[in-house]
Amino acid sequence: MKAPGRALLRWLMPGMRVKRWILLAVFSMGLIVLAILSVFGVDLVRALYRALPDTAAARDALMVGFVAIGVFGFGLALWRLVRSIARGVAPGARETTSAMIYRTRILERGPNVVAVGGGTGLSTLLRGLKRETANITAIVTVTDDGGSSGRLRQEIDVLPPGDVRNCILALAEDETRLSTLLDYRFSGAHELAGHSLGNLLLAGLEQATGGFDRAVEAMSQMLNVRGDVLPATLTKTHLVATMDDGTTIEGESRIVADLRRIQKLELSSAPVEPYERVLRAIAEAELILLGPGSLFTSLIPNLLVEGIAAAIEEAAAEKVLIGNLMTQPGETDGFTLGDHLGVLDEYVDVGCFDLLIANAATPSDAMLDRYRNEAAEPVCDDVGDGNRFGLVVVREELLETAEWGGRQTLKHGPASLARTIVRTTRTFSHRGRAYESIP
Repeated sequence: MKAPGRALLRWLMPGMRVKRWILLAVFSMGLIVLAILSVFGVDLVRALYRALPDTAAARDALMVGFVAIGVFGFGLALWRLVRSIARGVAPGARETTSAMIYRTRILERGPNVVAVGGGTGLSTLLRGLKRETANITAIVTVTDDGGSSGRLRQEIDVLPPGDVRNCILALAEDETRLSTLLDYRFSGAHELAGHSLGNLLLAGLEQATGGFDRAVEAMSQMLNVRGDVLPATLTKTHLVATMDDGTTIEGESRIVADLRRIQKLELSSAPVEPYERVLRAIAEAELILLGPGSLFTSLIPNLLVEGIAAAIEEAAAEKVLIGNLMTQPGETDGFTLGDHLGVLDEYVDVGCFDLLIANAATPSDAMLDRYRNEAAEPVCDDVGDGNRFGLVVVREELLETAEWGGRQTLKHGPASLARTIVRTTRTFSHRGRAYESIP
């Protein structure tokens, strides 16, 4: 089928909200034709009718041809008109105009989802979720003090931009090209070496706009982000851990490097006020997702911010936990899935959650050997259906390999994780299945 025909069929699909306008256009054209005939009178109609072939079969065939040509011409005109407008609005878009409009219409009607976390786990989740709904709010931890983010905190006293940058890129419309540019790290023997371009952009925007929240908004607008990225707090604070021998360590990077078991986490300044939009987003959410992400350095730091854990517990939204794939050396050595839940329950009532999504796939032997050489192993799923938290456990094959830091790593598959959320949550099922046809 030619492009105008495919476009017209696409526009006729449910959820596009254009059929009413097509019908209005057809009806309006009919009125114009009727008005023209009234002006020129019955004689013109008779003259036109006499010009048609004499036999009924020939006249019918000619009318069918006229209708076909008219529908084709109408579809072509509509397709070219909308394409011209869409290309003017989004000149870099690679997908077809009808698919772009259809996807945007459906995604705008998606549920209001809040995802809480940090690190690569949250950005992975967002990367798949943005294809199911445009109404996403990512709440991101801001306690990182290592790498480029840590140096920027020390040198120019800004909030750590790294996790926020990753989430903005994950929700960006043209993620692939932008990630290559904004993930670029400066090399050489100078003070910029090791800094990522995206981190410097966010830090510069914070100073230019007068606030980290405004910097995030500005960068989100620049990259045409689908949803919102919110720092959990605008307070500059650090993570403090009490270890199993009673000593305390301040600073996320130092905590991660220490091999002793973590007994308790808190923030260096208390209470730490949440960013004002965070609590409102949680209260208005239809679905709240916690995880995946490092238990002690990505998930719990958000829950230490004043009011966030309570807001999650009190929210009327459906709530879902997403289990981690692998243990982390120095943080969760030997932790089972049940151990993760037990620690998390000290900071937020795990019993208020509805679902637990766990991975059921097994890594390859080669990947297992490599991770075990680094003192990491798959998180053992020991959470039964009759668990003490009352969680419904959903087990799916969610494993995928991805390049990170120049090597292959195990990650949740963004698409498979998003599909599992769509298929198993009440929130998405109540919205109907129209979004399953999104290209």
